[in-house]
Amino acid sequence: MKAIIVAAGRGRRLGPETADIPKCMVSVGGRPILHRQLDALTASGADDVVIVRGYLGDRIAPAVVTPGKQAAPVRFVENPDWESNNILTSLLYAEREMPGGFLFSYSDIVFATEHARRVAASSADVALIVDRRWQDAYVGRVHHPVSEAELVKVEDTGDGPRVRRVGKRVVPAGEAAGEFIGLAKFSAAGAAALAGVWARARARGMEEPFGQAASLRQAYLSDALNQMADDGVALTPVFIDGRWREIDTEEDLARAHPLVDGWG
Repeated sequence: MKAIIVAAGRGRRLGPETADIPKCMVSVGGRPILHRQLDALTASGADDVVIVRGYLGDRIAPAVVTPGKQAAPVRFVENPDWESNNILTSLLYAEREMPGGFLFSYSDIVFATEHARRVAASSADVALIVDRRWQDAYVGRVHHPVSEAELVKVEDTGDGPRVRRVGKRVVPAGEAAGEFIGLAKFSAAGAAALAGVWARARARGMEEPFGQAASLRQAYLSDALNQMADDGVALTPVFIDGRWREIDTEEDLARAHPLVDGWG
């Protein structure tokens, strides 16, 4: 199974932590975020990992990546325009790696191995890890407000729950079934649907609005997911109850240190 991690951005809100290393190499609980992800993804069946890198990408060398356990082999795709684009564009630099399906992860999240195993085991064409206890992480979280959460609206259908909307400032907190944590799985059909959305949007132009974004260049993955939902693609939530954290700010990093080692 292939996994793709988008790790091109700098992470300015982590301040001096990312002055000399990419965001994914910042240590949480004594180990880099990326090492923790590689362990979890490998334990979930990933045997081929592709990292989309940009800011200080050469600091994510194979010798540095290897976390010391039996991790999957790592390959790299470059995003040379990382300063001017966003997550969706960054992911699609790895479009050639997508056919056949893949696990997907943001590079600034730490999560329990169990969460990776559960999404990897999903038979859905698009499976999204959604935290039902998302509000717990926002108690006392000053520098990353709820308005920046990728909240999820879920509808019950005859075929089970389906994600209808996801993203920042898209779903009111009172209507949210949870928060998309940035960990997902795309089957071969799901990957093809994502590539189709990208191809149609790109044909209109990189500077044209897309979803909630002012331009396709600045779009989030959630913008593509919402278009897929509108196109009739089933987005299936895989619900969890905490045991993950986004490391977006220095405050997030300090709060995560004492939590992560109990997650396996």
